[in-house]
Amino acid sequence: MTSTVTRPETSAPAGGADAPPPEEPEGRSGIAGLLELPAQAVRAVVRTAKTTPGRLSVIAVGVVLLSLVAGLIATLSVHDKDDTIEGLIDHREPLAVAAQQVFRSLSDADATAATTFLSVGAEPPELRQKYEQDIAEAGSALAKAASDTADVGDAAHQVDILNQKIPVYTGIVETARANNRQGFPSGASYLREASQLMRSTILPAAEALYNADTQKLSDEQDDSTSFPWAAVALLLVLVAALVVTQVYLTRKTNRVLNIGLLVATACVIVSMLWGAVALIFQGTSVASGKTDGTSQVDVLVRARIAALQARADETLTLVARGDGQSYDQQFITLAEKLVGADGQGGLLGQARDLAQGTPGQQKIEAAEQAAREWSLAHLEVRKLDDSGQYQQAVDFATSVSQGSAAAAFARLDANLQDAIEVCRQEFLDDTQSGERWLTALAPGVAVLAVLAAGGVTVGVRERLREYR
Repeated sequence: MTSTVTRPETSAPAGGADAPPPEEPEGRSGIAGLLELPAQAVRAVVRTAKTTPGRLSVIAVGVVLLSLVAGLIATLSVHDKDDTIEGLIDHREPLAVAAQQVFRSLSDADATAATTFLSVGAEPPELRQKYEQDIAEAGSALAKAASDTADVGDAAHQVDILNQKIPVYTGIVETARANNRQGFPSGASYLREASQLMRSTILPAAEALYNADTQKLSDEQDDSTSFPWAAVALLLVLVAALVVTQVYLTRKTNRVLNIGLLVATACVIVSMLWGAVALIFQGTSVASGKTDGTSQVDVLVRARIAALQARADETLTLVARGDGQSYDQQFITLAEKLVGADGQGGLLGQARDLAQGTPGQQKIEAAEQAAREWSLAHLEVRKLDDSGQYQQAVDFATSVSQGSAAAAFARLDANLQDAIEVCRQEFLDDTQSGERWLTALAPGVAVLAVLAAGGVTVGVRERLREYR
């Protein structure tokens, strides 16, 4: 009998040769893995920095990044300043002039309309043409001033008021003209109503618009003269980092000079010196344009508006025919505002003080003389009117004969206009001079920053080669 012996199966011993390898823990994936990347990078940098070559590599990367960031911030700062100055010349100052033109043209229209009513018979065509031209210029300037009211105070609201009320004013003036042509005394009443609307609503809105644009211009001038402290601070930190790096390399390698780091340091210093000189002269030029230009223009514009309003009061006093005491009192107030109680101060005196030694001084002094002559001529007008010589008073107030009130006012207005143009040219010349100081500075700073980064790279690389 044969028996079959079955060999029992034995399991492989644990840990034997045939045992499967232990499973490695799976790394995190997805968002969790991404969140671990910064920590892993920090650990890798720390491990690298434990050796001298690793420390040199970390230092080099840090200084190179600092060079590029400092160069970028400095370049953007200069570029922004250059854009601001260009905007002053091409955009902001012309808008302020447009707002000033609205103010002036409307004041002149009011004065011209009043003068028209003093004419005997048919109104003089030249006065009618002047009035229509003033209204047209005001409309054109208002359209320009309204083209950019964003971030300009309440300019948009003032533009809305002017757009609504100017047509109302011109309509009342036309009604006054129609009544005056037919000999109706109500024409003068309509004219006073129109002038009241102009002075109580329209001119205050025009002045507010002018103030908003002038303030915006002043703010941008201040911005263009501000110093880029953030860029300067970064460049100073960069210089300090370069010095510390060179000291560290000297101690580790016993070599005093590192050409690459010296080149980088020189590039940064040149950048700082170039920028400092350019920005100082640029700021001085723009500030001079503000002092000798726009600040004087502001005072002269206010003087011219005061003169135009006083001229309207002078003529409205005569239009009222004995009932114009309030207009005459307003004339006296405006005359004192213009030249002061003694004829030597006021807005014109302020403008004269600001213009000492500038091209506009002569024009302002001529305007002062014309204003004093106008004050004397006005006294003669009032003397004639108060003594019952109404027509003689009207003739002396409106004729262009030598010594008349109209002739003195015309000289005053002409000299003020010339002085304003001279000061505007001063602003333009000085501001353009400031812009020229920034020529090539932005790209120059960028190139020097890249060269500095390259110098650091080359300088540290040469030291790293010694460890291989």
